[in-house]
Amino acid sequence: MNAKLRRTLERMYHKVVTATFTVVGRLPKRELFFFESFHGRQYSDNPRAIYEYIQSQHPEANCIWAVKKGFEQPFIDNDVPYVRRMGLNWLLTMPRAKYWIFNTRMPKWMKKTAGTTFVQTWHGTPLKRLGLDIQQVNMPDTDTQRYRENFRQESARWDYLISPNAYSTAIFKRAFAYDGPVLEIGYPRNDILQDEEHLAANRRHVLQKLGLKEDQKIILYAPTWRDNQFHKKGAYKYDNQFPFADVLALDSEIVVLLRTHYLVVDAFDIDQYQGRVLDCGKYPDIRDLYLISDLLITDYSSVMFDYAFTKRQMLFYMYDEAEYNQEIRGFYFDPQKELPGAIVADKKELVAEIDQQLVSPISPPVHPRYQAFCDKYCLTEQGTTASERLLATLTNQDKGERQLGE
Repeated sequence: MNAKLRRTLERMYHKVVTATFTVVGRLPKRELFFFESFHGRQYSDNPRAIYEYIQSQHPEANCIWAVKKGFEQPFIDNDVPYVRRMGLNWLLTMPRAKYWIFNTRMPKWMKKTAGTTFVQTWHGTPLKRLGLDIQQVNMPDTDTQRYRENFRQESARWDYLISPNAYSTAIFKRAFAYDGPVLEIGYPRNDILQDEEHLAANRRHVLQKLGLKEDQKIILYAPTWRDNQFHKKGAYKYDNQFPFADVLALDSEIVVLLRTHYLVVDAFDIDQYQGRVLDCGKYPDIRDLYLISDLLITDYSSVMFDYAFTKRQMLFYMYDEAEYNQEIRGFYFDPQKELPGAIVADKKELVAEIDQQLVSPISPPVHPRYQAFCDKYCLTEQGTTASERLLATLTNQDKGERQLGE
């Protein structure tokens, strides 16, 4: 099928779906929470945390997930109800749901009708620029003007936007062109990292699941994607710059968990490392990997803000910092002044820092910027969780609507 015919068929399909959404959406709404994480690819992130809170505290509530074809296994393993994204049941269910809880942008042809509350949880605290703040968009099948207009249309559908802290709130409102209610309650996905009562048991469970031992030195390497390194829209390359062999040679107990971004489609050959490098790119939820890791190594990914809740060490491997800052995305703040760990630019320096921090520690156990970083970016509230605060907001909204209708 040639590209022109494919685009024509896609436009026809979108028109049919949009019309169906509108018709079905006008039917009476169902008391239903409809979830989706990373375009149906994962059972993870803020939607998962909210779903599990609802299941534990309100088991009578009706919940369902949208799952992309081929990504069903985590939902089956966890006995989670789902419909196939873009399938007939999805088309007849999603428009009638009273609540949408998503963590990424949705196609603009997915029209929300009156009576549905759209909760946009988003999925990170920004270091790299977002949305309208990106000066020059380098992504496939779009340009800067179109990209910005899509963001404006997207955010106009949101009824609530969750924010992890005051810093993010200011950026989100501007970068997303959003003027609706912001719930500055922290990210629900981080509730588990602050659950001291169950922390040890949760850690043991994840170690067992991955076949790892308590006394191993576990490194989580979680780089982000590069906008200008892609195969096509939504499919990005993985250009490995991590010195796996040199790192593993430091200590026989070191294991590296490789967690690539969900948009990265390139496979990386880990067989040569004889089980000491685990490909966790498709692991259901990165929060499990936070629980068991002794050291996080990342570049510009927002994982740094979540991992800070663990109070464990971080390294920042920014081998292309100048290019990323000047040509790809740009930063909201100077990494050299705020990040709570050493910033390294080459492989030799990275290996030396890992040796110093994980194998032969001579540095202070906590980086001098760590506490200030946590104070600014790690929103905590004693006694309640972010999921609990969200549900309280939705409950109060429903009470208000009933009172107005009486």
